[in-house]
Amino acid sequence: MSDDIPAPVTPERPDAPFHTTGTDHVTVWGSNEADTIAFYRDLLGMPLVLRQPNLDDPSQTHLFFDTGDGRILTFFVSDDRPSARGQRAGTGAVHHLCFSVDPDEYEDIMSALEDAGKGYNVFDRGIFHSIYTQDNNGLVIELSSDKYEIPDDRKGEVLATAQRLREEDGADFAKDRHMEAALEELGLPVNKYDLPDADAGVGV
Repeated sequence: MSDDIPAPVTPERPDAPFHTTGTDHVTVWGSNEADTIAFYRDLLGMPLVLRQPNLDDPSQTHLFFDTGDGRILTFFVSDDRPSARGQRAGTGAVHHLCFSVDPDEYEDIMSALEDAGKGYNVFDRGIFHSIYTQDNNGLVIELSSDKYEIPDDRKGEVLATAQRLREEDGADFAKDRHMEAALEELGLPVNKYDLPDADAGVGV
């Protein structure tokens, strides 16, 4: 594909030698077991479903958490590593992890973060609504809720349609009107969740 022609945005599978079937797990270099469990299990509510040695380095422990839908987040931890605040930036680094949350629990989530002494920001991202905080190592954690009811098996289709409508509209990013028009065009009901008002957070 020419450098002058942007890759098409489409929910259709590309012409590739094979296709992935979903996300199985993501693995993060963690600090120690106690702090990692305190944040991901005890605050975010992810069950710890497996603990075993890191098979590449048995001096470390490999923790497996269920993020809520059977998809797994894992950490390599070691008790000689204290939690830290700095995160490596640049190509290949992790910018943030995002987990979906129930929109009906938004107020409870913010209260729980406050009770745990965690700072957070709330942003309306146009296609979804997000709470941003940090884990025990300073990794940015996004807790995201769709702004509209979207069937899981239609999400890619809805987003790709909103993208086309956004481009036709000349807007910088997809907004409520593009999402609502996309749902209507695809014959899906336009049911918006009751989420708090928030800035878009553009440029932050």
